[in-house]
Amino acid sequence: MAGSLADMDMITGCINNNRRSQEQLYKQFYGPMVSICLRYTRNHEDAIEVLHNGFLKVYKHIHTFNAERASLYTWIRKIVVNSAIDFLRQREKFHSDIELEKAAEPAIDDDAVQRMSALELLQLVQRLSPATRTVFNLYIVEGYNHREIGELLGISEGTSKWHLSEARKQLQKLLQTLQV
Repeated sequence: MAGSLADMDMITGCINNNRRSQEQLYKQFYGPMVSICLRYTRNHEDAIEVLHNGFLKVYKHIHTFNAERASLYTWIRKIVVNSAIDFLRQREKFHSDIELEKAAEPAIDDDAVQRMSALELLQLVQRLSPATRTVFNLYIVEGYNHREIGELLGISEGTSKWHLSEARKQLQKLLQTLQV
């Protein structure tokens, strides 16, 4: 939860548009949130744009934060993920004409993945198309199901399943190409 008295003071400061409190909040959550943004975007510049848009929303709606419903981290993370989705919607259209209910699940070599660094894995994921990368992140990393992803992105469950299958196929092919 929001927890400490210092966190509550920081939140109150943000509600009151106190720049020091806003800076403190930004610095406290910069690292984890920029990591999330990098998973959804192709480069650092886009990730920073998403991050800044997310924090603008955080500052604008901080008065709605409820420590009894979610931790401050979880609340900010949800806003940042939604900001990433908004960013991608503006940049790319999701291909909702692809409709496959059942797609073969390609296997990804777990040993190859274990030998790679987090940065190398991130770089592979960033090579996916924006729509496929977004579905992959929402399903694998954020834990959404296909129905929820469909609602978030305005696509069908089948399209979400197709993008996840496509992400796995492409990642498998990239891992083979790199001969990890």
